[in-house]
Amino acid sequence: MAVRVCLSAILLAFLLAASPIARVAGTQSEEDAAMAEVVENADLGYVGDDTPVSSDAPLTPAPGVETVCVFPKNAGKIVPAGEETELLVGLQNDGESTLNVVAVHSTLHLPYDHRMYGQNLTVQSFYNASVPVSVQATFPYTFAVSKFLQPGAYDLVGYIVYEIDQHPYQNVFYNGTIEVVEVGGLLSVESVFLITLGIALLGLFGLWAYGQVQQLSKKTKKGPKVETGTGTTDANMDEWLEGTAFAKEKAKKNK
Repeated sequence: MAVRVCLSAILLAFLLAASPIARVAGTQSEEDAAMAEVVENADLGYVGDDTPVSSDAPLTPAPGVETVCVFPKNAGKIVPAGEETELLVGLQNDGESTLNVVAVHSTLHLPYDHRMYGQNLTVQSFYNASVPVSVQATFPYTFAVSKFLQPGAYDLVGYIVYEIDQHPYQNVFYNGTIEVVEVGGLLSVESVFLITLGIALLGLFGLWAYGQVQQLSKKTKKGPKVETGTGTTDANMDEWLEGTAFAKEKAKKNK
């Protein structure tokens, strides 16, 4: 009985020690699966914003297949929350076999940590979308972020999934920053801050210029003239000189 209790305690301690490793391994496997998602049994067109996309093994790009991404008429990559945004996915097949495009989908991440999802975006599937060897093709993709998403900068990761000889592959056609803004908001938070700062600086400059003008006008103003009559001056001088030889001499001259 004592031996069984001892073995149970050792087994429990081993499980507790191994649990963090299991959690780390589970996190890494989830991250790998998220970075290599594939559409299965998808209908034609838009499947939905929160449609789960998964695969048994991470998908890699096929040799000779290159992709590019363009935001038409949206060079700033500004995405209004709750409204549809369109982009174009270009695919160049320089491989050895014809490929069949399965789907295009994307995910939204926080810019400082891609392991933290902001939102799984629209999954768009295709039927009979084949690209022969040495051919370029363009696929439109429309997505919409949640209208409740807080405005700001986010990282968008877009994937295009295709098959060659019934073997699935995947390319990342875009991995960069987009600016999510409120619907009807023409200015971003940074733009509003810069405009407000500019107005404040102009106001301070105006107050400083007004103060300089006021000081200059005070200096140019002339003080009031004070006129003194000769009679008053002479009377004061007589009082000071009364009884002196100069006063007597002056009195004689006046007579």
